[in-house]
Amino acid sequence: MADRPAKQMLSGRVYDELRDAILRGDFAPGAALKPQELASAHGVSLAVVREALVRLVGDGLASRLTNRGFAVPLQSDQRWQDLAEARRTVEVAMLRLAIERGDLDWEARVRAAHHKLARTPAHEPGSARVISAAWSRAHRDFHRALLDGSGNAVLLETFDRMWLAGELARRWAGRRGPARDHLAEHRGLEEAALARDADTAAALLEQHITQTAADLSGQADQQAVL
Repeated sequence: MADRPAKQMLSGRVYDELRDAILRGDFAPGAALKPQELASAHGVSLAVVREALVRLVGDGLASRLTNRGFAVPLQSDQRWQDLAEARRTVEVAMLRLAIERGDLDWEARVRAAHHKLARTPAHEPGSARVISAAWSRAHRDFHRALLDGSGNAVLLETFDRMWLAGELARRWAGRRGPARDHLAEHRGLEEAALARDADTAAALLEQHITQTAADLSGQADQQAVL
């Protein structure tokens, strides 16, 4: 159809706006995402909004409820525990491969990514609770740099999907959890990885991944996602 590219562009715009709004916390956990209201608010058709919502469901940023439409996921959703388990399984193995296979260029990328993360403000100006978009990008780039020394494109694509799916939990945990020394956590990961200490690096990454859903749920011994 001739109007398909235009519809895709509109859907992409609405997707971007809804994704950013959900991550900012404009919608409470469990809040309904009503297609008709969103279509009116964004000045687009119902079909365009539904397409954007289906993409959000695929990214783990929305839930599709039987006979009840769409909603923001709940903080207590089992998906965060399942995602944490998947990340501990996949990313720790990837880090071990990266330490084994990574070359000097990999070391330089890890150092550069950590340098940028350490110097990027974690919160939006004037807010001690809203995680800044720049810090979120730097955070993701550091974790990906740690793992890209594995040289395995399939595993890196898996990381990309899991990271986006967990972004909402990370934002929530950053607002709810007790103060954490993220600088020290990331510095420890960098130092262990570049020292080629696979056992220490793996243990630190597993702990790092586990902490966020513990922050999210308020139960320090509960396994979770970062």
